[in-house]
Amino acid sequence: MKPALFSYAAPRSLDEALVLLAEHADDAQILAGGQSLAPMLNLRLAAPDWLIDVNRVPGLDVIEETAEGLRVGAMTRQNALLDHVADAPDWSLLAQAIPHVAHRGIRNRGTIGGSVALADPAAEAPACAIALDAVIRLASVRGEREVPASDFFLGLYETAREPDEMIVAVFYPRPAPGWLFGFDEVARRRGDYALAGLCAGMRVEEAFVRDARLVFFAVGDRPTRARVAEDALIGRNVADIAARAAACAAARAGIEVMPGGDCGVEYKRRLVGVLLERQLARFEAMGGDRDG
Repeated sequence: MKPALFSYAAPRSLDEALVLLAEHADDAQILAGGQSLAPMLNLRLAAPDWLIDVNRVPGLDVIEETAEGLRVGAMTRQNALLDHVADAPDWSLLAQAIPHVAHRGIRNRGTIGGSVALADPAAEAPACAIALDAVIRLASVRGEREVPASDFFLGLYETAREPDEMIVAVFYPRPAPGWLFGFDEVARRRGDYALAGLCAGMRVEEAFVRDARLVFFAVGDRPTRARVAEDALIGRNVADIAARAAACAAARAGIEVMPGGDCGVEYKRRLVGVLLERQLARFEAMGGDRDG
């Protein structure tokens, strides 16, 4: 199929892009990598009057690392971020997750900001953002604002971004000492959409869990923290079998699940428990390595 007719603009500065967004707000789509938007246009699942291509806007693909954390420009290609974090212990969750995003050729075009903005419930980047307590930076002609990732994803392909705003960066705070991170997902084939996935973080001190972030994706209409499961683990030994069983049961019961990916609710709910149990076993091994 061919896309519906649209007007095309390729601004050369952020200010120019924001003015275009302000003028056409509800009738415009931003073209970043096109990983998801291009197929949607061709299938006429999206039919904007205006397509605003921000690939020529300078400065949006910059990666900056400081003592406070990692600032990733919205136009940073997924493979570029993978190259940056590949051997960085603080960003091990990103290093584990990004290789699961489609295939290498797609990651050469797909952007971090585009994935976050689309808010596909099966995407890895939004779940990573929540698990790492990231902040989404938005810009418009009205100014800039920051939204915690935990408040950004509102539902199926729905975010806190206003129609005249665009994401300019994602900021990942540097994790405090003691945090362990793990990623896992189930898909029919490597690179396919996930049937269920987990971005997990756990702060372990002397083999005891002091904090936890368990973010499931591809099971509901948005990435979701399993807070009751987290509470079942906090204060318990990382090797506590009863606590792990309670956490898995809480996750299965508490996560809102919807069918998708050609599998039903009960199968996805089972995957939630399997993913968490596997990751908790890995955390036990990782925490043991750090004891003493």
